[in-house]
Formats: sequence, C-alpha cells, structure tokens
Amino acid sequence: MVRGRLPAVAAVALILGLAFGIRAWSDGWLEQHSGTALYASMIYAGMFVLRPACPPVRAGVLAVAFCWAVEAFQLTGVPAALAERSLAARLVLGARFDWADVAWYPVGVVPLVVLHLLVIRRAAVSAATAGRGSRVGSPPG
Repeated sequence: MVRGRLPAVAAVALILGLAFGIRAWSDGWLEQHSGTALYASMIYAGMFVLRPACPPVRAGVLAVAFCWAVEAFQLTGVPAALAERSLAARLVLGARFDWADVAWYPVGVVPLVVLHLLVIRRAAVSAATAGRGSRVGSPPG
C-alpha cells in the first residue's frame, strides 16, 4: 500500500486540475455541483497530506465536517466580504450558504472512502496471498 504525503499531494493536484478543467469547459449545474463535490474530494485527499496514516473513514468524516464548517461560516457574511476582494478567498471559502452544497460534500467524499477501503483490502489480500505463495513448494521444515 502506498502511503505518504507525495501520493496525497498528487491526488490534491489531480482533483484541483479536474475541478478547474470542468470550470473552464462547463457552466451552470455541472460546474456548480461538480465543483462542490470535488472541493470535498480535495479536502479528503488533503487530510492525507496532513496525516498520511489517518484511517480512511476518519479522514472522510473529518473532510465532510470541515466542508460543513466552512459552509456554516458562510452564514456569517465574512466569506462573502472576502470573496468580493479575493478570488482565492472565493475558491477556498465560497461566498454564500447553500443547502445543496451541504448535500454534495458527502457525494465527493464517500466514493473516495469506499475506494480507499477497497484498495487497502486488496493490498492486504495480495500481501497475505504472496506470503502463502512463498511457502508453496518449500521443503518441509
């Protein structure tokens, strides 16, 4: 199993590139909701930049909670004021609260958690199979 910050940084960059690609190519519904889900996906990948050994379910819960916290912060009006002056603030914090965003954050995270768990399980099965395979054909001890 590949662990470490480098794969996580690569995942963040890939997700960010995908999000900006969709933003450049599309407009409207696809741009809005895919951007929201990919923002959450990027936060999930970012959890592994901060803590590479974090269990996937914990990282998923923390990623969605972080996204929901940012969304709730939008209710204060501070992100909207910052977004007027800064594109970076608008991209990171958003500008206005939207219940649809609250629903789309798990859409960006849950599939990644499931995929991550499947990859871990497959790696464990492969390692166990490889360990047994090395004993096959060995002379009895």
